[in-house]
Amino acid sequence: MATDIPPISAEAMAERLRRQLEPTALEVIDESAAHAGHTGANAAGYGSHFRVRIASPLFTGRTRVAQHRLVYDALQEFIAQGAHAIAIEVL
Repeated sequence: MATDIPPISAEAMAERLRRQLEPTALEVIDESAAHAGHTGANAAGYGSHFRVRIASPLFTGRTRVAQHRLVYDALQEFIAQGAHAIAIEVL
């Protein structure tokens, strides 16, 4: 399937999170290869399943759900492009 959309990468996601959430700690890991054959996985073996470990001053005073919503909102473009699963660990 040909597409003009570049593959989703951990680095592109990390850059978006840096710009929008100003994290004090950030790690974005592409775990797609571990999910080969699972729902939402793609044939490329990358760009579908991610883990985000993040700390941000914007999380202060917010519930865990609100913190996760900030991350999901920042990554909405990637979700729309096919990022199937994003596990969030707030540090």
